[in-house]
Amino acid sequence: MIDRIVINGRIATMEGEGRFVEALAIHNGRIVARGTTQDMRALAPHAEVIDCGGRTVLPGFIDSHCHPDMHGARLGRWTDLSTGFASKADVLGFIRRATEGKPAGHWFVGFRYDDLRLGGYPTREELDNAAGGRPAFLYRRDSHLGFANSAALKLVGFTRESKDPPFGRLDRHPETGELTGLLRETAAHEVVNYCQRDFTPDDFAGGLVKVFDDFASYGITSVHNSLCSTQGIIAYQKMRENNELRMRVGLLASGREDDLIDAIIRSGWRTGFGDEWVRLTAVEWCPDCSTSGRTAAYYEPYIGEKVLGEPDDNRGMLLYELEDFKQRVLRAHKAGLMVGADGVGDRGIDFVLDAYEHALRHHPVHDHRLRVEHCCNVTPPILQRLKKLQVICSSATGFAYDLGDAYRRNRGPEAMRYMWPHRSMIDAGVIAPGHSDFPVCHPNPMRGIYSLVNRKTDSGADLDRSEAISVYEAVEAYTTLGAYCGKEEHLKGDLGIGKLADFIILEEDIFSIDPERLAELRVAETFIGGERVFHRNRA
Repeated sequence: MIDRIVINGRIATMEGEGRFVEALAIHNGRIVARGTTQDMRALAPHAEVIDCGGRTVLPGFIDSHCHPDMHGARLGRWTDLSTGFASKADVLGFIRRATEGKPAGHWFVGFRYDDLRLGGYPTREELDNAAGGRPAFLYRRDSHLGFANSAALKLVGFTRESKDPPFGRLDRHPETGELTGLLRETAAHEVVNYCQRDFTPDDFAGGLVKVFDDFASYGITSVHNSLCSTQGIIAYQKMRENNELRMRVGLLASGREDDLIDAIIRSGWRTGFGDEWVRLTAVEWCPDCSTSGRTAAYYEPYIGEKVLGEPDDNRGMLLYELEDFKQRVLRAHKAGLMVGADGVGDRGIDFVLDAYEHALRHHPVHDHRLRVEHCCNVTPPILQRLKKLQVICSSATGFAYDLGDAYRRNRGPEAMRYMWPHRSMIDAGVIAPGHSDFPVCHPNPMRGIYSLVNRKTDSGADLDRSEAISVYEAVEAYTTLGAYCGKEEHLKGDLGIGKLADFIILEEDIFSIDPERLAELRVAETFIGGERVFHRNRA
């Protein structure tokens, strides 16, 4: 028996450009028939009716690389600095008020700190004074750098005499040798791990409900949880059991937890294990870093203003030794696991592709779908490597909108020709889905779609128009290609017969709206399995 019918829509099935239907029928959360409104009414006269009112319908968006688990856990524990602060002084004033009267050992931890927007980092002394001698730490929005005050440095054991941790850096004043407080990569992670050592799966689950309600308002119905932690995996299962999970989740299990990867391989789990709600998509490592934070690995040095203590010839850093990384990838690949690995700069992407080439040489797999996560600086030689190896460019399209200005500042305007070059990748046959890397960038896919079509940042700065793609192609990056990169095209990504009834109703037609307004386009309603999970009040 048909449960629901969707009528009076301009339903883009995403099975091909220009393919629309007016109505469809749903049974047990899946699409079972399509046609005209009259057809569906006749087929199921007693079914619940979802009337689109002539509006455009798309498959639900798939964010194929984001970090909702860790963001959810931090909500309520730490302070989100991404909104409500206009300057560094605002942040310091808030810290002063938040810590006043607190015990000497009370931590202040702020996350999503944007030094570019807020006017740089404070000095160590400024942060000491704001926290009244209590430990304080500001975790940068990209999760690759952080700024610690004196008490925080002392608690984690960092002193002037400390050596840089492997694959990390303690920035030092070039004249005095004193720690500035800025910590890069694994050095920052040591503070983060210290501060979240008592997080529980309930912290994750409680925050995830809020995160996914927000995601639904942007039309997101599926996510690939990047670097998903053990506690995140436990939280998702609890949410599934308690009927609290209102998002489909693909797990990219975190390679930062060696025990987790060992357990997955030892258990015999392979990519695809799970159900339509929680599924093992891949295992993931993070060898490369952040362009906006000036740590991603490039062949040519960074340009522009340096941070105090930054190396003169800064070409970024890599977080693994190549031979070790090759063996990690090969072991997972042999075990039947899709692998994702972060490559941002051209040197970082080549590093990942070296490991993939090694894995495919020693264990050829026809449909491997190995993924380079973020995959920003796709130069012509890298494009040819991606094509030859049939590797997916899991493209950080959200970076173009939110971080594009920082990329221009740190790499130069002329380098934008090869940042997120979707026109070239599509023409070469390279699969390139899009993602936000939330909470690094805003989760709204419309922002990434805007930048793919207009090749502009959020400020309107140029990202090289020659790499612009069509609206349909940009929507593919968040629907059909998102499903493909998770090996789920049999379930989702388009609105074909038998597919999951995950769809969104838009307030305006995405295919005819002025492209300059794409970032403003809003979702009116979001459905997962035919169940409405979001409705925007038209008033």
